[in-house]
Amino acid sequence: MYQTGAHLSTRPPDTLLSGRRGSDGALRAALSRGLTRSVYVDRLSATLMNVLLVVNPQKPSAQTLAREIEETLNKKNVSSAVISYTTNAGIQQNFDVAFSLGGDGTVLFTARVAASFGVPILPVNLGTLGFIATINPDKWESVFEDWRSNAETAVSHRLMLDVRVERDSRCVFKAAALNDAVVSASGIAKAIRLSAQTSGVNLASYRSDGLIVATPTGSTAYSAAAGGPILDPEMEAVILNPICPFTMLHRPIVTPADETITINIEQEQRSGVLLTIDGQVTEELKTGDVIFIKKAPYKAKLLFSGKKAFYKALHSKLNYKAI
Repeated sequence: MYQTGAHLSTRPPDTLLSGRRGSDGALRAALSRGLTRSVYVDRLSATLMNVLLVVNPQKPSAQTLAREIEETLNKKNVSSAVISYTTNAGIQQNFDVAFSLGGDGTVLFTARVAASFGVPILPVNLGTLGFIATINPDKWESVFEDWRSNAETAVSHRLMLDVRVERDSRCVFKAAALNDAVVSASGIAKAIRLSAQTSGVNLASYRSDGLIVATPTGSTAYSAAAGGPILDPEMEAVILNPICPFTMLHRPIVTPADETITINIEQEQRSGVLLTIDGQVTEELKTGDVIFIKKAPYKAKLLFSGKKAFYKALHSKLNYKAI
């Protein structure tokens, strides 16, 4: 099944009986033991696994791999559904695990779709960087079976951000972020004016090209390019990193993750102001808007993407080595 929209429907109970464990013979045996058909279907459904495949449609190899995975999962009597990597997709079905088939951007999208449901992510790398998409395409099945036999094995729990924009004391935008939330000019590159507080304490008034609020996972992305520190991916911390600040005194700051960061869009602006989530979702801002950023009440669960994979990527992708 291939879906590009937001709605995925669960297979009807009768179709569950077409798999190996749900054969007509198994049904007849269950009925002979006194089980009703509905009880048998309920028990069978409880043992079946549902897998979500999130595919980057811009990568032909991702679509090919998705079909191969579907065929393999079907042989294992595992139900699967596919959605395209788009900004408006969502899930309305219970899934046990989500495969991300693409690059790091596909993982970011998958995290925003699935993390709030507690669904772990198996990040298959079909991209170029592979900082958080760490699993080679030919290794997905062995990783899946390892996780299937022990769901607590090698799960990296990553902090996510809860981002909310208020305008005239009314929420006008809400999103989650795995990498970062960036406030910047929306037009010709011009400095914008922002002020920031953390847990009610005035932090700074910025005149800069923007401000990055990054998670530890996002510390190797835009924030790193803007001169920010690289954090261990499982730390409980948040980076505030001004982009090209007018004064050199404004340096990146690392704050505890349990503090709420407030960013005010000041009245005097020479450009439009834009909020960008994970480099994928945007929202036009107005003067007087207030952005509230705090730790999300859930984390992204990445399979086999722990410290070892992170530091290996740090060495190989960014050429980060000790002198």
